[in-house]
Amino acid sequence: MSVDARTRIADAADLNALEAVRVALLGKQGSISALMKTLGAMAPEERQARAPAIQALRQEAADAIAARKAALEGAALEAQLAAEALDLTLPAPETPRGTVHPVSQVMDELAEIFADLGFAVATGPEIEDDWYNFTALNMPESHPARAMHDTFYFPDGAPKGGRTASSSEAVGQQQGRMLLRTHTSPVQVRTMLAEGAPLRIIAPGRVYRSDSDATHTPMFHQIEGLVIDRDIHLGHLKWTLETFLKAFFERDDIVLRLRPSYFPFTEPSVEVDVGFALADGKRVLGGSGDAPGHGWMELLGSGMVNRRVIEMSGLDPDEWQGFAFGVGVDRLAMLKYGMDDLRAFFDGDVRWLAHYGFSAFDQPTLSAGVGARA
Repeated sequence: MSVDARTRIADAADLNALEAVRVALLGKQGSISALMKTLGAMAPEERQARAPAIQALRQEAADAIAARKAALEGAALEAQLAAEALDLTLPAPETPRGTVHPVSQVMDELAEIFADLGFAVATGPEIEDDWYNFTALNMPESHPARAMHDTFYFPDGAPKGGRTASSSEAVGQQQGRMLLRTHTSPVQVRTMLAEGAPLRIIAPGRVYRSDSDATHTPMFHQIEGLVIDRDIHLGHLKWTLETFLKAFFERDDIVLRLRPSYFPFTEPSVEVDVGFALADGKRVLGGSGDAPGHGWMELLGSGMVNRRVIEMSGLDPDEWQGFAFGVGVDRLAMLKYGMDDLRAFFDGDVRWLAHYGFSAFDQPTLSAGVGARA
């Protein structure tokens, strides 16, 4: 290859200039390509003598161009890496990041607290049948308590539940309609039927009722607890709720008041009120509800499991007793973290989520405090 060709290849400043040199030498109209075309007009003896030299010239030019191209590409990469280098000694740039929804965080907090008390987490279907949602919980078809739930029913032609009914369920299953569950209590019945007793579970999940305002939405979250064992009484219930609420709100001055009430699936039934004090016009849980400037706030419902519910769940109510309680997870989140409108939980507003959300690294632990925020 001539000195001029080598110089032109070596002096190519970028890939475009090098491509121009390649075309001038090896393109269809290039100088070396023109030499290759002359071989066809030569006599065999002359072609045999000159062909190796021309082929070697072509290969030498191609190798030189490839080497220069690799050098130019390497230099371009080095320049790009230098321009895009991050100074790791500086603070990380602010980038968008997701947060854990308060409901998910509170669910994890509750699971952590009750796991320490020996409770397992149980789940069940959100599309439930009439028997599990009402009848097995001591609410037959004519029971007035059904009207309290504002139930979302599926059309009459919807398929029934997939499990074969036992003799105690048969009548209810035959008449049953499919619906969106109005509470997580059906999980209690399903778990008793599947696992028997003794039993200690919580049942968190989504539930559905036809209601919507600042403190109610058509879909919300509940957690229910169930303990079934021998010789269980209201004292066990009160201790469990006190321990749970003190751990959840991270206060030792939580005071409870049990007030007689009515739920068809518990007997006796009690509403649980928690004492609060007014501070800057806001309710702060803690302290005696009867002191000046204090009051009582209704927080959850509970009671001893009705004998009929235990019997419908396949257990002997003369041998097994238990208590159950239920509370809205969304309401617990509102009380603990100072939110005033339940509808904002489901708006998907990233500004609200950025303010009230939790870091994915903020895992609730009893040792660090279940409510520690990042």
